[in-house]
Amino acid sequence: MLDRGSRMTLAVQIIEATELLKSLGIALGLGLLIGLQREWTHKRMAGIRTFPLVALFGGLCGVAAGEHGGWIAAAGLIATVALTLLANLSSRRGRGARGDDADLEDQEDRVGLTTEFALLLTFTIGLVAVLGYRLEATVCAGTVMVLLQVKKALHRAIRRFGEGELREIARLVLAALVILPLLPNRDMGELGVINPFEIWLLVVLIVGVSLAAYLAAKFLGGRKGAVVSGIFGGLISSTATTVSAARRSKASPDASRAFALIAMIASAVVFGRVMVEVVLAGGEAGRPMLLPLGTMMAWMVAVSAVMARFSHVEADTSIDEDAPSEFKAAIVFALLYVAVLAGVAFAKERLGEGGLYTVAALSGLTDMDAITLSTAKLVKDQHLEASTGWRLILVGGCANLVFKALMVALIGSRRMLMPVALVFALSLAGATVLWFAWP
Repeated sequence: MLDRGSRMTLAVQIIEATELLKSLGIALGLGLLIGLQREWTHKRMAGIRTFPLVALFGGLCGVAAGEHGGWIAAAGLIATVALTLLANLSSRRGRGARGDDADLEDQEDRVGLTTEFALLLTFTIGLVAVLGYRLEATVCAGTVMVLLQVKKALHRAIRRFGEGELREIARLVLAALVILPLLPNRDMGELGVINPFEIWLLVVLIVGVSLAAYLAAKFLGGRKGAVVSGIFGGLISSTATTVSAARRSKASPDASRAFALIAMIASAVVFGRVMVEVVLAGGEAGRPMLLPLGTMMAWMVAVSAVMARFSHVEADTSIDEDAPSEFKAAIVFALLYVAVLAGVAFAKERLGEGGLYTVAALSGLTDMDAITLSTAKLVKDQHLEASTGWRLILVGGCANLVFKALMVALIGSRRMLMPVALVFALSLAGATVLWFAWP
């Protein structure tokens, strides 16, 4: 019979062995997951058996490294690299012997290192799983499998990228990963409402959302129609979308109703974008503003839906805008945002509530983002009540509708102006009722 101390030691050893076996089992399962994908693509160098073996080898190296030092893990990685190189050379010689019989997939493999790096990652995933990072190992294995599986989709998407898109992505990276971390994160200025880090963070947000919406619209190009164009146009810029639609309606008057529908939907969707910005910039303090703004959006959607019901949209009405979020435009937006932020704070302090609405109307003429983000920040910082904040945003939205209607009147066709003017007038009437009736 074992004494109590021996039984406790045995119990601890059993628990430790169980945990170790769990970790090795996770490593083996993750290797099977990656190997399944490689086997499905008919990779000759490594497949459903090789990858789990490599993961298990990495796990065992991790166990040995814990007992005898990290050099064992390094030696295991070197051994994996050496075996991968040998298998790669052997596989390439085999394909070279077949000559013209090699298929296209083989030809791509001759210049690719995807499977080789996947093997090295699988070894590392098995290693870290045993070292206690099970969740991290699982996430990495899932990411590796997804990247391997979506190869064709990624290649097709990249081929559709133009120089403009790559340029804008590079500029977004510059704004988000280079400039943003360098800015001070504290309130400045006489009024204490200007935070360089927060201002540029919001700029990055607007640039990123606009670029994402543009890319989504481009890659969904097969779904033509006024509704899709209006939705993505509202996400990118309802003002730019309305101006573009008005310009096209002048050249194609027969499609004027379709272009009117685009402008109406984009103008409704912009309130959805405004609500997202309120949540991001205003936090919990901005949540009371969501319901009245959502009601305004619902009213505009309903009015646009009724108009669409009686409109016959048959033309191809997709909008092919240039890639948005030019870096210069982002800087202009930053300056506008600072001006509006300071103007609203100054108006609140010196001019009273009436001055706030003047600033909101002027800033909302061409852009809803600046007044929305600045107002939400002031609500978050308790410089404004939420009941005043959503009314300021509503004033900016109404001013934006008036500006877009004027643009349609100036550069669009008369056949587009009539439905746009009717819907915008009904929208302004709904905003008026909302203003006075909301408790």
